[in-house]
Amino acid sequence: MQKKCDVLIIGAGVVGLSTGIALLQSRPNLKVVIADKEKDIGLHASGRNSGVIHAGFYYSPDSLKAKFCRDGNFELRKLAKKYRIPVNNVGKVVVTRNEDEDSRLNTLFERGIANGVELEIHPQEKLKDFEPLAITHNRFMWSPNTGISDSIAIVKAMRDEFYSLGGVIEFGSKVKIVESKGEIVDASNEFLFKHVVNAAGAQADRISRAVGVGSEYAMLPFMGVYRATSEKNLPLKRLVYPVPHPINPFLGVHFTLTIDGKVKIGPTAIPIAGREQYSFTEGWSGSDIAQALKGMKSLVTGDSHDFGAILKSEWPKIIQRLLVKESTELVPSAIGVRDWHRKPPGIRAQLVHLPTGKLEQDFIVTSQANATHVLNAVSPGWTSSIPFGRHVAEKSVLPLLG
Repeated sequence: MQKKCDVLIIGAGVVGLSTGIALLQSRPNLKVVIADKEKDIGLHASGRNSGVIHAGFYYSPDSLKAKFCRDGNFELRKLAKKYRIPVNNVGKVVVTRNEDEDSRLNTLFERGIANGVELEIHPQEKLKDFEPLAITHNRFMWSPNTGISDSIAIVKAMRDEFYSLGGVIEFGSKVKIVESKGEIVDASNEFLFKHVVNAAGAQADRISRAVGVGSEYAMLPFMGVYRATSEKNLPLKRLVYPVPHPINPFLGVHFTLTIDGKVKIGPTAIPIAGREQYSFTEGWSGSDIAQALKGMKSLVTGDSHDFGAILKSEWPKIIQRLLVKESTELVPSAIGVRDWHRKPPGIRAQLVHLPTGKLEQDFIVTSQANATHVLNAVSPGWTSSIPFGRHVAEKSVLPLLG
């Protein structure tokens, strides 16, 4: 027998959960069901991220990321407090390694101020007052509202919040949507819904293309690997980041702290074939490879990014010695640490715009008939998830429900 609901959400990650929460907070009488192919939450991006609560200064002021990251920072902390999840407001220093990065620091600062983020720029000699182990070329930027928390605990809190509002999660459910007579329906006949929200993360573009949406994109996953050690071996007080690359969308090797007393260096940003390829031998399929190759070809022939520079900078970081060596440009004493261990990798489900070869930098939400597709919900998706989910609910779903 079909399970009936007003709204079916595909994907029990932070975006799917936040959208479900927002729908039920707005209309408590709605029947909202989340379907997920896994047997538990947090097995993919929502539970495999860095745990950093970003402040929101990296993103273009006209982007959805800028719109939701700053507010998401506040709302994630509020949720954590409600569910007694620890948050450590360690702050972040963004340091420079040369004159070029020092000049780009101004652009980063101005972008953050335009986004309403609290930031400060200080001269080199003051860095010891913020993070004594870090070094900088000339100046550095201080972000006091960058924090850390437990990504899995946050996802579980969202799940509990969704349940408390009357939401239902169906695990082990592989929904296959198709278009029929101008409407989107479940081909497996497991669910009967008025509206469906595709928030399936790394699988979202595959689901959308099945109903004719998103054919202009290809999925090119990037694997992120961190190495970690105890804070006793490297007693950092703050997160330490470099100035990001001017055209490639990765933040570079940096130092993050964890809520359980670890210091991490990384991540890599290695292009791979599989959307769930957490090792090099499994987690990929033929269709994954075809999509990745299509994305790579577009990226190489386009002029939006320097794919050669990505490969040249990222692949060597697989070797721990080279990763640590690069990290010493920010924190020289990291070279003396011998006790590094590999953390479980995460995957950035990155869309490539095929006509231009551009790595999409913003969240993408598109509606079609009785369906809403959330595409490219990459970092800072975790920090932004609560206001982003509200945006999906209020701007895309509720108006179509009537």
